[in-house]
Amino acid sequence: MGIPHILAIPYPVQGHVIPLMELSLQLVKHGFKVTFVNTEFIHKRVLSALSKEDNVGELINLVSIPDGMEPWEDRSDLGKLSEDIFRVMPGELEKLVKDIKRTDDNEITCIIADENMGWALAVAERLKIKSVAFWPASAALLALIFSIPNLIQDGVLDSDGTILRSETITLTSKMPAMNPNQFSWASLGNSNTERIIFNLLGETNRTVKLADRIICNTSYELEPAALDFFPEILPIGPLLADHQLGKSSGYFWPADTSCLTWLDQQPDQSVIYVAFGSFTIFDQKQFGELALGLEVTKRPFLWVVRPDTMDEKSEVFLKVVIARIGKRGRMVGWTPQQAVLNHPSVGCFLSHCGWNSTMEGVSNGVPFLCWPYFADQFLNQTYICDVWKVGLGLDKDETGIITRGEIMKKVEKLLNDKVFKERALIHQEMVISGTQYNGCSNKNMINFIEWMEM
Repeated sequence: MGIPHILAIPYPVQGHVIPLMELSLQLVKHGFKVTFVNTEFIHKRVLSALSKEDNVGELINLVSIPDGMEPWEDRSDLGKLSEDIFRVMPGELEKLVKDIKRTDDNEITCIIADENMGWALAVAERLKIKSVAFWPASAALLALIFSIPNLIQDGVLDSDGTILRSETITLTSKMPAMNPNQFSWASLGNSNTERIIFNLLGETNRTVKLADRIICNTSYELEPAALDFFPEILPIGPLLADHQLGKSSGYFWPADTSCLTWLDQQPDQSVIYVAFGSFTIFDQKQFGELALGLEVTKRPFLWVVRPDTMDEKSEVFLKVVIARIGKRGRMVGWTPQQAVLNHPSVGCFLSHCGWNSTMEGVSNGVPFLCWPYFADQFLNQTYICDVWKVGLGLDKDETGIITRGEIMKKVEKLLNDKVFKERALIHQEMVISGTQYNGCSNKNMINFIEWMEM
């Protein structure tokens, strides 16, 4: 028998690519061969963002298949993207697996598919290959998706995912409270996209039953209630960039490592780190208030301003602010986030609360200021502020803006109250213990690896 050969296929957005890439690198460390399948569009972005020192391409076979969209079409339209994927990619994946069987000494022995690409689990079943459903977000969100039929039955939603009752719900008494208007599919800002994504989740509930295992990028210590509610979800996380074979990979923009040198020059726990992930877009007014809010804190800050979020007016405004604040503020296009959050000078994380960022912040013992944008980020904020109590939310004014005064007030409250940092360090210790010798995530990972080797 040859080396076990894993095919890994993420949903084509950055927050899904990064944790599956991390899992793949861990599997390589355990002697597996991994073929990592991105869409052609994402494959090009990942390759262009890899640094010269990065050896990921030597460790993992990075390949691509079409996503069904034309090169010029907007892939941030998640509804259209998901529909085109479903139309084109199953046939392309099946063809790829058969080509590998014909040309490679080690044919595919297991497919690990992002649950949002559940059709790949159906391809695995057709080809009689073992399959694993990978969930890159919180177990609470997956529990919510698994509970959709009950929520329809209870009159919280209709069969199209439209919210019928707005009062806060809890799936079990110990799980975080959820506002139905902020359910992941109900907060995407476009009713057609919301309907398509909701229907995709229904498909996910069907195809996940085909998987031999369901693994999740979380830890039992952080989400005991959700994992007790659905014990078939196996926590193996947090999957962080701590592997010995290469640095964190799967970014869509090249990381500016010079910001680490800047951080070296700042006092311990003084810097506000500001990063909103790969999707968040602000209008000009909100962008301006954020810049002025960081200015009036009079504290050092490192702000990730993605290349795709700036228009000309914002650039001019930003130059004026930079001229006033001088070296106290640093703005970069993208950072090596794990290394930034691990830096002793970082005092708090102003975040969109994506699950990867949430896991990285908690794993490094950094308190949060929460500014969720869409999808599961509101649920993650509930964990941060109400369950783990390691951060504060930012409140909008009557016009829907988070003002500079609100930013300044919450920064002062968070950084002047030592309890937030103390709780953050307690949760850091809990998470780390789960990934060590006798920890739940570590045991699950070992059992998972042994099962894949069979």
